[in-house]
This record gives sequence, structure tokens and C-alpha cells, in this order.
Amino acid sequence: MTDPLTRIRQAALELPGTEERVSHGQPTFFVAGKQFAQFRDNHHGDGRTVVCVRTSGIDEQTMLLEADPETYSRPAYLPSWVAINVGGNDVDWDHIGDRIASSWELAAPRRLLEAGGR
Repeated sequence: MTDPLTRIRQAALELPGTEERVSHGQPTFFVAGKQFAQFRDNHHGDGRTVVCVRTSGIDEQTMLLEADPETYSRPAYLPSWVAINVGGNDVDWDHIGDRIASSWELAAPRRLLEAGGR
């Protein structure tokens, strides 16, 4: 089984114009200088392994948090984002890839979106 960071890294780096940098001690993915995904493992001792991604806004964030609180949580320091649990054996990696790609679309400049995006 591939570790969560490797799978997240693969999903993020296949998107056009993406780069990985450490931000606040965490592996973080950027497009055109804008953050769209961050991997967190035991962030501030919370015991969770998650990927944080953008949502379209507070309404989508609230809907996800209420619909599936086992999967989604509210990440510290990232308003209107969600943290998706990637610890454990029953992670839906296709769903994680889709959420990472959607987050990229929310951050990417128009020129990348118009070039075909993902």
C-alpha cells in the first residue's frame, strides 16, 4: 500500500502548473503561487492524517462537514477549506483525487483552466 502523502503528491503534481513547497512545516501544493492542497500528519498533535483542500465557499464547506463528519473536518488556519481524512485502509482515493483537482480548479488562473486544466 502506498502511503497517503505519496498518493496525494501524485494526484496534485499531475495537474498543470503545480509545484510542491513546504509551508508552515507541511507539504503544500501550489498553482500560480496559490495554495490548493496541504498534507497534514498529526498536525499540532491532533492524531489525524488529512489532506486539506479548498471548497467553493462556506456553504459547500458546511454541507460537507454535516454530510460526512467521519471524512471531513474543519482545518485550522484555512477558512472555508475542508480537511479530508486519509488515514486508515478504506480511503476512496478516486474521491481524494477529485477533491484535489476541484481545489486546483478553484485556485488556478484562467489561462490554465482555458488550456484544458485536468
